[in-house]
Amino acid sequence: MAAARFHVSGRVQGVSFRYYTQQQARKLGLAGYARNLEDGRVEVLAVGDAAAIERLAEWLERGPSLARVEAVARGDADASAWRGNGFETA
Repeated sequence: MAAARFHVSGRVQGVSFRYYTQQQARKLGLAGYARNLEDGRVEVLAVGDAAAIERLAEWLERGPSLARVEAVARGDADASAWRGNGFETA
């Protein structure tokens, strides 16, 4: 099982970015979360199949239609750090 953490910046809060990320992640069979950060970015933790994480990473570069993604920073994550069920928004 693979895991990755993303920090998405731009116009990503107040445009349903977390909701649509959750929908995309669930479609891909991923677990994890999407949450707003105080600095205006959205943090995404994705856990699951490596190929599915790559597809989510590609989607995060665009985001939903109302979003304006400026940058996506990606880092490694420990898959065992996620103890929740499915993909959640916070």
